[in-house]
Amino acid sequence: MDDVARMMALVGALAETFEEIVEALPSDWTDLELDLRIQEDRYIDAACLVVNCNAQPYSHHDWHFRILVAHQFGHAAAAPVVRKTLELLDDAGIAGELALRELRTGRVEVTQMWGRPESVREDFRRLRSQ
Repeated sequence: MDDVARMMALVGALAETFEEIVEALPSDWTDLELDLRIQEDRYIDAACLVVNCNAQPYSHHDWHFRILVAHQFGHAAAAPVVRKTLELLDDAGIAGELALRELRTGRVEVTQMWGRPESVREDFRRLRSQ
C-alpha cells in the first residue's frame, strides 16, 4: 500500500492516473475509495458524466466526488466502468485530480454452497483462492 499511497493526488489525465493506481495494487485487492476534484467551472458537466460510476458528491469538502471501485465483487462500480467514466471526463476536456483514499485487500465473497455440486464448489474455491 505504501507504493499506492505515494500515488495520491496525481494531476493529469484521469484515466491514465486511474490505470496507474490499479496496476500498482496487489492482485487480491477487493475495493478502493477514490476522491475526485475537478474544475470548479465544469462541475455540472462533470456531475453529468460521473453519474455512470455512481460517484457520491461531497458537500463542504475540498474534494468534489467520492468513487467506490470493486475488483471482482461487491457493492461498488467495476474498475472498467470507472476507467471509462474518467476517460469521458478527459475527452470532455475537464481537468481534474484523483487521490486514493482507502484500499481493502484479502476479503473473499461469501456464498451459500449448500445443495450445490462439488464441481461448483471446487470452481468457486479455485477462482476465489488467495
